[in-house]
Amino acid sequence: MPRLSVIIPVRRARGSLRECLESVLSQSFTDIEVIGVDDGAPDGSGLVLDEFAARDSRVQAVHLAPGAGAHGRRNAGAERATGDYLLFLEGHYIHLPGALQAIADRLEATGDPDALLFGHRKRPFRGKTRSTRSLEKLAAMPEGPLTLAERHDLLDIAPVSWNRAVRRTLAERESLVFGPGPHGERMYALEAVAVAASVATLDTACVEHRTQRHLPGLVDDAEPSVGSTPLELVDAYDALMTFVEARPALKPVRGLLFDRAVQELLSAYPGVTKRRRQYVSAVASFHGAHRPDGFKFPGGAKGLRPQLMGGGKYAALGALDTALATRRNLRSAPTTARAKAKKQFTKRYYTAQRKLPLDPKLAVYAAYWNRGVSCNPEAIYRKAKELAPDIHGVWVVSKNQVDSVPEGIDYVVPGTRRYWSVLARATYFFNNVNFPDHLVKRPGQIHVMTHHGTPLKIMGMDQQNYPAAAQGLNFDRLLKRVDRWDWSVSANPHSTEVWSRAYPSAARALETGYPRNDVFATATEEQIARIREDLGIRPGQRALLYAPTHRDYESGFTNRLDLDKFCAEVGPDTVVLMRAHYFYGGAGLPENASVIDVSMYPRVEDLCLAADALITDYSSVMFDYAHLGRPIVIHAPDWETYRTVRGVVFDLLSGQPGETPGAVATTTEELAAAFTDGSWDSPENEALLKAFKERFCPYDDGRASERVVRRVLLGEEPPAAGTV
Repeated sequence: MPRLSVIIPVRRARGSLRECLESVLSQSFTDIEVIGVDDGAPDGSGLVLDEFAARDSRVQAVHLAPGAGAHGRRNAGAERATGDYLLFLEGHYIHLPGALQAIADRLEATGDPDALLFGHRKRPFRGKTRSTRSLEKLAAMPEGPLTLAERHDLLDIAPVSWNRAVRRTLAERESLVFGPGPHGERMYALEAVAVAASVATLDTACVEHRTQRHLPGLVDDAEPSVGSTPLELVDAYDALMTFVEARPALKPVRGLLFDRAVQELLSAYPGVTKRRRQYVSAVASFHGAHRPDGFKFPGGAKGLRPQLMGGGKYAALGALDTALATRRNLRSAPTTARAKAKKQFTKRYYTAQRKLPLDPKLAVYAAYWNRGVSCNPEAIYRKAKELAPDIHGVWVVSKNQVDSVPEGIDYVVPGTRRYWSVLARATYFFNNVNFPDHLVKRPGQIHVMTHHGTPLKIMGMDQQNYPAAAQGLNFDRLLKRVDRWDWSVSANPHSTEVWSRAYPSAARALETGYPRNDVFATATEEQIARIREDLGIRPGQRALLYAPTHRDYESGFTNRLDLDKFCAEVGPDTVVLMRAHYFYGGAGLPENASVIDVSMYPRVEDLCLAADALITDYSSVMFDYAHLGRPIVIHAPDWETYRTVRGVVFDLLSGQPGETPGAVATTTEELAAAFTDGSWDSPENEALLKAFKERFCPYDDGRASERVVRRVLLGEEPPAAGTV
């Protein structure tokens, strides 16, 4: 029987659950069991639970039928627990280092109390981690054991499930369960303190409460919403007082808990904008049913509103509200604002166009900040022409890129009158980066973020902790752009997990694989031979694609590979396709017969098909190239600098299956040796590549574009990714 049972109910925690679980399983105190519970989380959180359960015997993954709700997930975990004490932890939070040892030590030192309250710190969605009022309160309390009757301020410790350890036998004996809705957790916390014959305290932060971004547009039909209205708050406190009244031993704390209910029901009153009379009546009924004998309201003005609420005096409350509002208005000088000057013609035109009906047969495509027709949007565009030919696609292309647009593709140039018309009236939008801030999303418009790479480096909101990489990124504006997304295309489960954390939004994940990689499954030998010939690769030559990534903290391209020396070592039968990151516009390479500068070549997919192996440092092209099953060699001369300054989500150089795709070199000499001694294509590195491909290329069937088109444009449920 474990000492501690850690129960983790999950719902939409895909991006943070891994860190949550690791924070528990990496604790120095190991006498634990971890019970993760999901009920069909739409983001695939349950898959992460299964992964951890398969590799750690202390973890149990519980899958409930959809719709169990937060209370159902918590209760199911408690029912399966076998530990001495129950601890709960949300999938977005973490246990801080040493937390479980500190909890276990305090439990032992205080004689195994019925409950232990411990501290937490809070990390806002935007901002620095800070201490909490609960932690300050705990610091002023004795270690215990205490009782609620002795220390009324135990109620001042945040009433949540994840800051207390509750003896399992007490919970079973007293039928401590979670009620439905957001109020259910609070009532569980209050009941636990009330029934505990002994309560200990620990003024140590054991949990980091990580606030999640509020997503007003998020709709989850499978998640019950019971308990979210003020009337249901009355019902929740009615259940609490009924629980207390059924236990004679709790008579000394009835008045204390009733007073807390009165104050909270009063605090909820200003937020009741509909059916106020019904709410006041419900509160009055609550008072009539549960007000203890001898209970007295505060005197003076402080007690006036609670007395009116408790007496059901709706009209008197309204009169009081009116009087207070009038006084506030008299104290504040009225302000008026005149309309600003007329908008520029383009803005007026755009506004006028947005008043016209949407065109259900119009789609807008863009890629790489309007650099031309490419990447995932291009693959989706071409598949849409095949499967949904009645939907007309228009590309947004910068003026200086117009000559690169293939013949027959319709396009608009930013700033033109037709550009504003297309933005205003199109129904569908596809881009592998964000559309400009001036785009106003209308109701009915559907935005699909296709992304353009599997993440190794830190992205999005996670860059807040890496200022050199963020380079002045405005995170508030980023969030506004992200809020326009309806769909987020994902290449693999890893990407889904990272995107949900880096770009928190109500967008639904389309875990289809990357459309641009469909060509890797469909290209013929004849097509590949033609590409190689067009690039100038001689028959029989070994072609190596060298694609280093961009470094945000450097102003220009620095080639860390001595190409002249490398080419001399590997010999004339090897040609290097040098691809500098598109941010740099070119590699600026010296003349070398064994080097072909393909930095400006429009389609990186063609370069991948042409290459016999890939050399890269930390570019996401490695994840795409892995689809081909051809060798990948990592040239990482500055890994420690890159991971420290730019930030990464896993250790590319760990040598572990699923993290390192093949041979690793840190110098030009080591890289050349890999291609001369055969280790670039050894059985050991082939096994690493196989595991890497299994993790990052699970949907390698050439149908990603089709899945996106069928789901978004045709409204169909396409075949699951990876199935035929």
